[in-house]
Amino acid sequence: MKKELPDRGIWNVNTMLKARKMQETADQIVGSQIHIVTLQEIRWRGYGLPQKDKCSIYYSCNPNTTGQAGTGVIIQKSAMNKILGFEPISDRICKLRIKGKFYNMTLINIYAPTEDKEEEIKEQFYEELQTTQDRVPKHDATIILGDMNAKLGREKVFSQVVGLHTLHNISNENGEMVANYAISNDMFPISTNFQHKKIHMGMWTSSDHQTIIQIDHIMVSKEKMLDQKEVITVILTIFQYKLKLNKS
Repeated sequence: MKKELPDRGIWNVNTMLKARKMQETADQIVGSQIHIVTLQEIRWRGYGLPQKDKCSIYYSCNPNTTGQAGTGVIIQKSAMNKILGFEPISDRICKLRIKGKFYNMTLINIYAPTEDKEEEIKEQFYEELQTTQDRVPKHDATIILGDMNAKLGREKVFSQVVGLHTLHNISNENGEMVANYAISNDMFPISTNFQHKKIHMGMWTSSDHQTIIQIDHIMVSKEKMLDQKEVITVILTIFQYKLKLNKS
């Protein structure tokens, strides 16, 4: 059966400023089964749409300088006919809308402030994220994904949204903010709701493989999650491909 929606992936590229980094990134994606890959820490300037022979890159970065944050999306040429629109929000948030079979999907790609950032910066980020989500068409399935820099723990107060398969026992401050955002918006971090091997759960592993951290997450609107098996397939595909990309 022909798929109605392309598969998606997620990748923190650390920087796209290095020579040939964009080409190397595109080469890993082109020809794979992943047709749409969200990117964090691009670190370019401004926003735009560079086009390659077999893919295009939407990006949303700091308007004044390079070297800071930046989000974007790589889309294989074969998936471009599914794209309904892209909106650059800031150097930490961008939005992509995709045509679906029963309803459309809006992906909100984020790069959240790190744990050490000032409280005011974090609050401004989540206010901007809330405004972005509030503007999503009512009947779309909303998926928020990216580098949230958040450890989600097993605290009882967050049990209504955090699943049994989180890697951490105690939430960090960013994790608390993610969990509270999920509660307020009737979403849940699906990244903690599927059982995986420990090494597959983490998005960063120390060189001695003793420390594994799970800070990238995907949040899905509960209403659409219960109604759309395809969303589950997308989520599982994202994390399988994330692991592959991080090892490359």
